[in-house]
Amino acid sequence: MVNTLSFKDLIGNKSAFIAVLLLVTLVLAALIGPAFISHDPLAMDLDNLKQPPGRHHILGTDSTGRDILARLVYGSRISLSVGVLASLFSLGIGIFFGLIAGYFGGRVDMVLSQLFDVFLAFPSLLLAIGISAVMSPGLTSAMLAITLVGWAGFARLVRGITLSLKEQTYVEASRAMGASSARILYKHILPNALPLLLVAGSLRVGGFILLEAALSFLGLGVQPPTPTWGSMISLSRAYITSAPWMVIFPGLAISITVISFNILGDFLRDKLDPRMQV
Repeated sequence: MVNTLSFKDLIGNKSAFIAVLLLVTLVLAALIGPAFISHDPLAMDLDNLKQPPGRHHILGTDSTGRDILARLVYGSRISLSVGVLASLFSLGIGIFFGLIAGYFGGRVDMVLSQLFDVFLAFPSLLLAIGISAVMSPGLTSAMLAITLVGWAGFARLVRGITLSLKEQTYVEASRAMGASSARILYKHILPNALPLLLVAGSLRVGGFILLEAALSFLGLGVQPPTPTWGSMISLSRAYITSAPWMVIFPGLAISITVISFNILGDFLRDKLDPRMQV
């Protein structure tokens, strides 16, 4: 059985609490931040090229005079959306195939497990690049590529959990009482697997955000002039010595977000995964 989680546990863990505060701040910035930003993230100002952080431009401007803070705020919408939605989509696909493979076993399990292995055999970034390269660059193709990269890992995890849970006494009792396989999966196995899947999903969000940034950096994600953290670094890398703030601030945004999700995932794993308990 998994353990329960309370707000008191979160307060007692300083690292996790700070990580949650940072993530809440990022989400609020993505949702309501644009209403408080006076600069247009797409508007070029040729009189203020590569301006350092100052009074009128808190984080400075880029090589075309666009306000970096405004672009970071608008870019957070895409980065967070891709990370969270890709995690949900890949988790949903992984749950479906993982439950089928783990519960029915036999030839079904063998075929699906080999399919999982095929996707897991490729490095995530290379597979995402390959998928993105055959589609038109954009938000949809980036999200689809990341989803296809991530689902097999979730499926493998769900399969292992299902193999363990289907041997439990309450599952055997439900089966003996004539419950259908669909009811057993939906009523007994899936609810008991969800806490561990929540841990896995939260851990993967940060990785998916980093993967989206890598695709945008390579020009395979959302296309300019739409701001994303990865594309901001890509467009500014030539000025890393003359105007380092153009690279530092989007890099910090990516780092803080990824680290915060990883810390939150570690905290959830420690509290919800019974294998982590002493």
